Amino acid sequence: MSREGGLGKTVCMLTSIHSAFDVRIYEKEARSLTSAGFRVVIVAPHDKNEQREGVEIVAVRRSVNRLQRMTRGIWDVYRKAKKSDALVYHFHDPELIPVGLLLKLHGKRVVYDVHEDVPRDILVKNWITPILRKPAAFGAALAHFFSALVFDGVIVATPAIANRFPSKKTVTVQNFPRLEMPEEVSSHFYADRGPLVAYIGGISDQRGAREMVRAMSFLRGFPEARLILAGEFEEFELEQELRETPGFEKVDYRGWLKREAVGDVLDATRAGLVLFHPFQSYMEAQPNKLFEYMSMGLPVIASDFLLWRKIVGDIGCGLLVDPLDPAEIARAIEWILSHPRESAEMGRRGAEAVRTHYNWEIEEGKFLGFYQQLTNGHKI
Repeated sequence: MSREGGLGKTVCMLTSIHSAFDVRIYEKEARSLTSAGFRVVIVAPHDKNEQREGVEIVAVRRSVNRLQRMTRGIWDVYRKAKKSDALVYHFHDPELIPVGLLLKLHGKRVVYDVHEDVPRDILVKNWITPILRKPAAFGAALAHFFSALVFDGVIVATPAIANRFPSKKTVTVQNFPRLEMPEEVSSHFYADRGPLVAYIGGISDQRGAREMVRAMSFLRGFPEARLILAGEFEEFELEQELRETPGFEKVDYRGWLKREAVGDVLDATRAGLVLFHPFQSYMEAQPNKLFEYMSMGLPVIASDFLLWRKIVGDIGCGLLVDPLDPAEIARAIEWILSHPRESAEMGRRGAEAVRTHYNWEIEEGKFLGFYQQLTNGHKI
């Protein structure tokens, strides 16, 4: 899309859950729209209103708990979004479906950006009473389908999610990294790194937190090895439990990190871990962190899912393991640390795959094409 294609048109992105500088929302979609000439406003939980790289951030108060976020927080997002008087409202969280419907009643164009398979995710949410999970998942599936009939378009992060929505209104824009990476990681540089592996992202039991920590207690050949754990715990109780788990003495917990700090961590490590449990929603997912690791030239240690086997296995960019077996995870870590030359070559193959196939620059064309069609003919 030419810059003139979006000139003067305002897109307001809404989130009640994600950071204002979320990778998909800000780094990819907002920056792409701004470069194409759109005015972009992001309404999100943040400390202050600000402008960065041409993107306007409108802050809403951070919620102290889930109930507050899904009541007062949603209302705050709606009020501030409506003030932007945008041409398109682009929301990113399922809890904002009612906000999208309200905006449609005001004659606005509304886009729903679906990051995850929400109905299947509900089935593994610990905060939902088990007996209510199936009814809640069914309700979410119905809400998704029928609300999508009302909205002007749906953007989904994976082909599997696209199956839940009307094909004529849906475009798949996969969550691959931007081509902002070193051209190549040399074997010599890689071999100079310490015995470190890393996991970056939300920390939960379903995403393998327990197994990653326990795996560190099985390492025998590398007593100095460390796991860098960066992200926020989804449950306070899990953090307390893991701190008492064998292996945590070999964990360097960094908490939530800014984007630049994440890059520094990945520049120093030997492998990236993606050890999601074998739930259907995860087995069909394409987690951003997998491709971020690859983009940085890191070999990955990943769950042995059929879809991931087609990526990691076919490319030869890492090792696949049973995510429920800490001893097997430990053996994979020891192999990576024991074979720096082969591991560096795995990382090189992963980075090359991102450069040629799994990158935002390819997905950006679909994303901007969708917006061109959505806004075509609008008179400013």
